[in-house]
Amino acid sequence: MMRLVALMLILSASPALASSEEAWEQFRKDVESACTALAPEAGETAIEVNPFGSESYGAALLITTLADGGVDRYVCIYDKQAGTAELTAPFTPPQDVVEPMADPAGNVAPVEDTRTDAHLVKP
Repeated sequence: MMRLVALMLILSASPALASSEEAWEQFRKDVESACTALAPEAGETAIEVNPFGSESYGAALLITTLADGGVDRYVCIYDKQAGTAELTAPFTPPQDVVEPMADPAGNVAPVEDTRTDAHLVKP
C-alpha cells in the first residue's frame, strides 16, 4: 500500500508526458507567428513549421522567393521556454545541382549523377 501511495505521489508531481492537440496547434501558431515576424521583407516567404520541434526548440523552414527569381532558404529556431525566435543567415545554394535539359517538346533527358558518397563520410 505504501508503494502505491509513493508511486501516485511521484506520478502526480511529474509533468504531463503528452500534450493535447490544442496545445500542439497553439505551439505551431506561436512558432509561425514568431518566425513570420523575422522573415525578410524583400520577396515572398513560405513557412513550413515542424509539427513538434525538439524537447527545447521549435523549428521552421523559411523559403523566400526574390524578385529576380532567386530563392533564399533560412531556418527559424524557436525557444519554447522563452517564446523567442532567431533566424539563420540564408543557406548558400548547393553547388552540385544539375538542371535537366529539355527539348522543344518538353521531354527531359535523364541526367547522370556523377556525385560520390564522399559527402556522407564524417571527417
